[in-house]
Amino acid sequence: MGQDTLAVSYVVPVLNEELYVRATVESILSQVGVKDPEVFLVRGTSTDRTDEIIDELAAVHPEITVIENPRNGISIAMNLGFAAATRDIVVRVDAHSVLPPDYTRTMAAALRESGAVNAGGRMRAEGLTAFQRAVAWAYNSRIGLGGGIYHVGGASGPAESAYLGVFRRDAVLEVGGFDETLSRGEDWELNQRLRSDGGAVWFVPEIEVVYRPRSTVRTLAKQFFASGHWRGELMRRMPDRVSIRYLVPPLFVVGLGAAVVAAGVAPAVSGVARTAALTVAALPVAAYAAWVGAAVVSPGDLDRSARLRLLGVIPLTQVSWGVGCLLGLVSPRRGRGGFHGR
Repeated sequence: MGQDTLAVSYVVPVLNEELYVRATVESILSQVGVKDPEVFLVRGTSTDRTDEIIDELAAVHPEITVIENPRNGISIAMNLGFAAATRDIVVRVDAHSVLPPDYTRTMAAALRESGAVNAGGRMRAEGLTAFQRAVAWAYNSRIGLGGGIYHVGGASGPAESAYLGVFRRDAVLEVGGFDETLSRGEDWELNQRLRSDGGAVWFVPEIEVVYRPRSTVRTLAKQFFASGHWRGELMRRMPDRVSIRYLVPPLFVVGLGAAVVAAGVAPAVSGVARTAALTVAALPVAAYAAWVGAAVVSPGDLDRSARLRLLGVIPLTQVSWGVGCLLGLVSPRRGRGGFHGR
């Protein structure tokens, strides 16, 4: 596995990614030190120009193989890619990401030196519009997404999970591949099984992968609601692996719900009861508004237009995720709802 002789397979689930898939593929084909890469574009039933772009890319680059995934699920896409791959190292790449040129070489070295079965770097969200820049700030901040190591950084070493993932193929196949009953959180769940099987998941802080966030309110809310719903499903399935940070958004939503109920009760009561109801209604909302306000004034390098959008972006992501998580805790999901992008 020398620097100039890396033999690697890349698996890219793709669905409705006309704006980003070309840059993703170009970043794969520009990897330093990779010899004859296998690039599997596993495409779902897109409704935009994604298929046309993929066909254009495949016609020009013989390294690309297109695999059809009519069921759309990302776990299914990854398993199809792993089944087709022939190389010892398989690199997962989402079609919203752009790999730095030395990504594969650095991650392969991390696998070799650490003995890990999976390695990942830091997701560095970057936006092109003011809305996207606000979303990107939330991704990169402890205030926005709760401080996962691949969002905010940390020391090199073993980790709970990894962003994307550079895998030893045999280790993934030995634990049964990706769980096809999951439409989200499938990477986290796989990493738990890899760790339970004795493998290490390694964080490589010096590598940052550019990620393009959702660009509209609707698509962002849909993404976070789905992510929260599937996290709730995982919390039900694996209660011993629940981190405190996953509990904060659903508890916050419960607090908001209590505030709404108290506000509705207040006009119907009087005296101490009314004061108590108004206090319960006001305190959570006031505290959260102050917290969001503090977040908005803190980003030093964010332009004013994007900073103002944080007033909506932070509550939108956290409430959507929290509501979804609560529903996932009480409503079992088994592979419903295809993958719609990260």
